[in-house]
Amino acid sequence: MARLALSGRPQDVTTFLLRLAKRVQSDRPEFASQINAVLASPTAQQSAFRGVAVEQALPRDVDSRLSLIRVDPLPTPDVEPILDESIRVLMDQLLAERAYQSALAEQGLTPTKSVLFTGAPGVGKSLMAKWIAHRLQRPLVTLDLSAVMSSFLGKTGANIRHVLDYAKASPCVLFLDELDSVAKRRDDATEIGELKRLVTVLLQEIDEWPASGLLIAATNHPALLDPAIWRRFDLIIDFPMPKAEQVRQAVTSILRVRVPNEDLIEAVSIVLDGYSFSDIGRELNRLIKQSVMVQAPLEDVLREYIRGRMSDLRVEQRKTVASCFLRAGFTQRETHEWTGVHRDTLRKMGMSTTDSE
Repeated sequence: MARLALSGRPQDVTTFLLRLAKRVQSDRPEFASQINAVLASPTAQQSAFRGVAVEQALPRDVDSRLSLIRVDPLPTPDVEPILDESIRVLMDQLLAERAYQSALAEQGLTPTKSVLFTGAPGVGKSLMAKWIAHRLQRPLVTLDLSAVMSSFLGKTGANIRHVLDYAKASPCVLFLDELDSVAKRRDDATEIGELKRLVTVLLQEIDEWPASGLLIAATNHPALLDPAIWRRFDLIIDFPMPKAEQVRQAVTSILRVRVPNEDLIEAVSIVLDGYSFSDIGRELNRLIKQSVMVQAPLEDVLREYIRGRMSDLRVEQRKTVASCFLRAGFTQRETHEWTGVHRDTLRKMGMSTTDSE
């Protein structure tokens, strides 16, 4: 313990104490609880890490001198994440565990230290990492894969270790995006030995990650991950594609200030059903810019966009869009021209709408 303390590497002291508490848990549970309580103490964490993040130079690639990480000291999400209820429950518990860290330590428990996000591109994994860092009031440290992946044999592993050592010495949230790039299956014959050794490095680091920090990894290709990686994470969350109601929430959050017409917003949401959150934002921002450049009302631009997308929709979706247009005050002739729905169908829909009103 004395050697570790004098080495100037507080993260090694923390790792040693965590191992010691785990080793004596069965024989001396009170002693183990005392160790965990000390480690969970805010005062102890602040004194152990005071000044480390400031004094420690950002890790850089030795050859290119490129920074290996991107640091956001005050992460603030542009929008609030739109989550399934099941994911929101898990996120609430993850945050609550940090607030009850001392109580958990008394029972020999530690808060969740490592989380793996899986899901298609654009479903909110990166946004969630930033949101968690924001809620925990911790800097967000993101691994820059373009700088880490060195062309020199052996340098990539060293770069990864530099980043992980930096993050372990700083009370932060470390985000490893595109984890499959550095943690591919070791039985992949196309990969060189260097990348296979990286997996071993990551396995060791995830196992020994300190409770003072939080490691979040994300992948768009979970099938590429080495099987051993899955067992190392405390929590694994799969982000599905947005459901219809979530698409509506995303569209509303972007358009509600500019478009007061709720029926038009619903019609746009139907057209964008099946899109990821990032694709929805990208498409709507393009249309907003277009309305500015052509000096046309955004509602007109959105209607033209819907008109051009009608052939991509299913019959029931086209009918729903037509119903939105009728409620918005379009005549049956105009709605037929814009949506392609037959006039007889529109008459029945118009009567149904009148009856319901």
